[in-house]
Amino acid sequence: MHDVSPVTNRGSSDVDMSAQERAKITYKARLNQEEVMTMRWAQLWRTIITSALGKTLFPYTRYIRTLNLEDLEELLQDSKFKNRISSMFFDGELATHKIQTSGPKNTMRLDPGRTSNTLGEIITTSTPMLEELSGKIENDALLRWIPRTPRLRLLNLWYGGALVGAGPLLRQHCHHFKTLSFWAWDHPEADQKFADFLNEINPQTLESLEIFSLASIGAESFLALSCHRDSLKELKLNSINSTAMHSLHMLAGCTNLTTLLLTDATNRSVYLKMAHNEIFVEVVAWLTSCKKLRSVTFRNIRGGQDLLTPILLENDIQLTSLELRGYAMADARDFHQALASQTSLQELQLQGDSDETGEGVATLVESLSQLVNLTDLRLQDISDFFTDEVLGRLARSLPKLEGWYTSGWGVTDAIWADMAMLKSLRRLDMAALSRFTANGILDFILRLGPGNKGLVLAIMMADVDCDLTETEQTTIRETISARVDGRFEFQLQRGMTCWEINWPSEQLIPLPDPDISEYEAESD
Repeated sequence: MHDVSPVTNRGSSDVDMSAQERAKITYKARLNQEEVMTMRWAQLWRTIITSALGKTLFPYTRYIRTLNLEDLEELLQDSKFKNRISSMFFDGELATHKIQTSGPKNTMRLDPGRTSNTLGEIITTSTPMLEELSGKIENDALLRWIPRTPRLRLLNLWYGGALVGAGPLLRQHCHHFKTLSFWAWDHPEADQKFADFLNEINPQTLESLEIFSLASIGAESFLALSCHRDSLKELKLNSINSTAMHSLHMLAGCTNLTTLLLTDATNRSVYLKMAHNEIFVEVVAWLTSCKKLRSVTFRNIRGGQDLLTPILLENDIQLTSLELRGYAMADARDFHQALASQTSLQELQLQGDSDETGEGVATLVESLSQLVNLTDLRLQDISDFFTDEVLGRLARSLPKLEGWYTSGWGVTDAIWADMAMLKSLRRLDMAALSRFTANGILDFILRLGPGNKGLVLAIMMADVDCDLTETEQTTIRETISARVDGRFEFQLQRGMTCWEINWPSEQLIPLPDPDISEYEAESD
């Protein structure tokens, strides 16, 4: 219901409007349109709620499979939801369900969180088909609702503390429950309480767990996940802290994972290899035993490249997606070399500090050139010293690319002939200091074919000395639109041009000839 409705999430007053129509609309008319959309949004929710009360001709709620109460809370918080719309919404049978709280100057105002829970109480009394439940649901409300939803298979909560006491109820009433996510659970007893929950639900049933932000979980929770070692396929832990990093080896039993995501939002987690090598060895042993891994993401995990390298070298692991953020090229030679072993990769994202001396670029490019199945490649910062030659070689080596984001240095029209060979390219983001000309860009566009339909070409850091006139930009936009129904975006790099800095010659290291072996190159 929530995902397919055109009027949820504040709706959109621009639906089915062209750019010209949107430009003509007045501010007052836009406000009126937004109010109309909010009215429709409110009517949708009111109809659902009154249906649960038996006040509609058709029992809509009995067929609801997905219920997102966060959307209802957003409606109640919307600036347009007041006065006339609010009065309409809480009229009649809903008048007693409007919960207010004290505001400034002794005024009373609507409490969106508590009100959405109260209205959710009504809805869930008649949702026997409900499979997915999301929102900022309070603990006592969740405990009442679980017995009413025997088909429940997914919970997406704001606060993990709402799960306390829910385990036995899910075990008894919800035999299809398999997916859990919550935003945060920062509490001294969170680890123990969450471990209790994992032990209380039916064993070997949880397939997916995602924690979006800070949660004080660690050893006990990780150990309890072993109760789902055969079923758990997806594990995503954001904002992991040092305590959790020290306990990663407790996940050793969970070897059926296909997707793993670890993020340290603070970038303060412990560097396991340097500080606790014995734990590092155990974590590596766990990771390399996950033979079914297909997608791995490490963001700002200190020493993440060291944890990933053994995975890349494991013959029985065939990754299709890999993301590493927050590392340095200077510390990643082994990791970059190991990339070449994962020729099954289709999506690759790398973000880290580039090597200011230019060393390491050749190693990275050599490995990237072997990943012939890549369809999406995103290189941020780590590619700051990529040149025309490097980008051209990658274009020639990776024929299946559909999306490509890269930085670079002093990039010119010399790349376009190779870029035009990418017959499936749908998006090209050039975050490189560049000196493109209108003729060069147009020549590239005119070489595009049917496989490039809808191409978005974004040049985001053009040299100020190579600015395109408005006429040139218009011509490019019209040409790419006519040629492949595409879009062109253009932005200048503000500040010093790429030719105003005189880099020492040793910083621009040429790529080795791929036809000459490393031994022959060194002997020369």
